[in-house]
Amino acid sequence: MLATRALRLIGKRAISTSVCVRGGHGVAKVEDYTLPAYFDRRDSPLPDVSYVQSLSPEQKSLKEKEMGSWAALSNDEKIALYRISFKQSFAEMNQGSAEWKSVLGGVFFFLGFTGLVIIWQRIYVYGAVPHTFDPEYKQQELQRMLDMRVNPIEGISSKWDYENKQWKK
Repeated sequence: MLATRALRLIGKRAISTSVCVRGGHGVAKVEDYTLPAYFDRRDSPLPDVSYVQSLSPEQKSLKEKEMGSWAALSNDEKIALYRISFKQSFAEMNQGSAEWKSVLGGVFFFLGFTGLVIIWQRIYVYGAVPHTFDPEYKQQELQRMLDMRVNPIEGISSKWDYENKQWKK
């Protein structure tokens, strides 16, 4: 009985793993981001892999010539060998691009759009300015605070001269 259960369990596992493999769901799948990749960067001048991964027959013969004397190679062959390993030279990497123009254009676009949203909100969303912001109301409020002698030790009432009805100097 124990043997039957063990065989059933092994059979179920064999079926489940074979279904998994047949379904294209392998146990360990190598993702692209785990493999070494090529990047042209000034701070790391030697990438993990060369730029050209699969060589053509003429590139293979050029690689064989590379094993010999470099004095026998022409300048064009040396440049072709360089282009097999690297996509850009340092001068090409240091050359500026026009990407800043599109970034600055996007920033200005969103700033303009934000300004339009703010104007729309001021017109349609917010109401009128409250009457408490009027200078006359502010003056009345200040006079009320002085009449009630609000915060007489360190506050606004301590700076008011009640006998001469003016601010202390």
